[in-house]
Parts: sequence; structure tokens; C-alpha cells
Amino acid sequence: MIRVLIADDENLMRAGIRLILANAPDVEVVAEVGDGGAAVRACREQVVDVALLDIQMPGGDGLGAVEDIARESPHTNVVMLTAFGEDGHVARALRAGAKGFLLKDTGPSELIRAVRLAAEGESILAPQITRRLIERHLRSGTDRTSVARRKTDQLSDAERDVLRLVGFGLSNAEIARDLYISAGTVKAHLSRVLTKLDCANRVQAAILAHDAGLLADRP
Repeated sequence: MIRVLIADDENLMRAGIRLILANAPDVEVVAEVGDGGAAVRACREQVVDVALLDIQMPGGDGLGAVEDIARESPHTNVVMLTAFGEDGHVARALRAGAKGFLLKDTGPSELIRAVRLAAEGESILAPQITRRLIERHLRSGTDRTSVARRKTDQLSDAERDVLRLVGFGLSNAEIARDLYISAGTVKAHLSRVLTKLDCANRVQAAILAHDAGLLADRP
């Protein structure tokens, strides 16, 4: 069973998430809390595989809690769940160690899927968030095309194919389906891609894929 913590200061939101996850036979909600400090304590006191954290809560927000959970409960994978999807929040959450970032209007099936992927240690980012970060990067006016192309020239054809699909916001499972390879192979390719490109996460890789011109044609 995947043991899940829900942290949100709105009772109705917690209840809604709990009802959605109740439809997944492999998921168990083991704790519900209303602030970031309580989330940290819950992860410290029991086994939590995935923590779903709201961004803004009284008594310690979700962003601060990510850092504490990463330090005190490193086996817990954190997915941020927010109505805002602001770029600064995404960047800070990823730097702090969050495994995923989803908007609160995410559908039930996508939420369950995200919990399962996070439990496996996979990074999850809503495609619309990835697109927004790329658009923000473009508005900066910085020309990084030549640098990006030099970096991606290091990649094999298979690694470049994986990077391109990461750029469109696809998960490892979706990339595996599109490329007709196993999820394990995708994970191995992506690990090499991040190392070769010196990228800390999927968002950085997606931005570099755009800079290199790999996203000219949608899959």
C-alpha cells in the first residue's frame, strides 16, 4: 500500500482528496493535517510514502514543510498541490526536494496517477506548469540556443527522443508508451540526460530542450 498524508487547511479540500484516493485500491490515507508543521511531525512519527501538501497554510506553509520533510523524513516523496501554480513556488518547491507539482483542478485519475508515480520516486509536473515556465523563460529574452545545442549534441538519439518528450510534459510511463520502450529504460535514459546536460530536474531539461529547438513539432 502507498501511505499518503494530506496537508491542506481547507476541510472540504482534504475530504475531496481523501474520497478520490479511496478509489485507488493500492493507496491508503494515513494522516490528514491542516498546516505545514503538523505535516512535518506526521511524516516524522510514521511511515508516509507520499505527502500531498498545499502551498499556503497557516502555522507553516507547504513550501517550508518540503524542506523539513526532505531533511527529517527523506523516504517521503512530496507532491505540491495548489490552486496557484506560480513559477516562483514551483522553482522553490523543486529546489527543496518536491517530487511533483500539480494544480488543484487536477482530475481524479491524474491525482491517483501522480501519487503512484511519486511513490516510485518519479518527478511529476503538470504539463501546463511546464509550458508556463518555458514561456516565462522565453520572455526573459535570453538567447541560449547555441549553448543548448552544444549540450544536446552530447546526447544519443534515444536520449534526445526522451528529452524531447520530457519537454512536452510527458511522464516516464507516457514516454515509454510513445517510444515503445520500458519505463525502466526511460528512467535510465533520463538520468543520463540530466547528468550530461547538468540539469537538476525535468523543468530545467524541458527549458533546455526548447532552447535547442527540439520542441518545434508537437508529438
